[in-house]
Amino acid sequence: MKQIALDIALAPAPTLEGFAGRLNQEAVQFLAQWCAAGRQRSPVPVYLWGEAGSGKTHLLRAARHALQQQGEPCGWLDAASPADAPFEGSWRAALMDDVQLYATGQQHTAFNWFINAMTPADGQPPRAVLAAGSLPPTDLPLREDLRSRLGWGHVFQLHAPTEGECRALLQQAAAQRGLALGEGVTDYVLTRFSRDMGSLMRLLERLDRYSLQTRRAVTIPLIKAMLEEGA
Repeated sequence: MKQIALDIALAPAPTLEGFAGRLNQEAVQFLAQWCAAGRQRSPVPVYLWGEAGSGKTHLLRAARHALQQQGEPCGWLDAASPADAPFEGSWRAALMDDVQLYATGQQHTAFNWFINAMTPADGQPPRAVLAAGSLPPTDLPLREDLRSRLGWGHVFQLHAPTEGECRALLQQAAAQRGLALGEGVTDYVLTRFSRDMGSLMRLLERLDRYSLQTRRAVTIPLIKAMLEEGA
């Protein structure tokens, strides 16, 4: 009988420190300072863009985690969010992911959030907007008033990690989970699976859960067994 995986298999919260990619360090350093600024944070919006696997969602989630750790509530909007999601006055930041996928209703909501975030509340420090998409602002298939606002502030292009950076990322994320990758596992994963950051982290989560369920170390035979079972 398989052991049921408990919450201990859940992924650690993403962090800015755990982000891979030498070419992305300018954006990471900026976000670290941005998150730490607190009441002194600039209200100028920030927009991240890059190809799939460049780590946009990771950085948005890492920023949200950093803000929440400081007691700063945030709003989150993505393509799966309700089209009429309301803006909460207690938010210190509005985070918007995959903006290129927003339907008409979500674009209306994003614009509403943007206006509310940019409008100072009485006696409160300015709020902020952090958004991400796969295209530069000028190429986004969005309503003009939203597209222009997303490109108004700080814009950073993100780049997919190199093979060496993927290797370091995978090993670091495994260590954070307390997983020891058996001999050849990292090479096996990087030659047979997608190397984008999101796919690697989802694969690692599956391996973590399956390893717990079967009470076996993460080895190449375990990966093959997991895939055969569709676990």
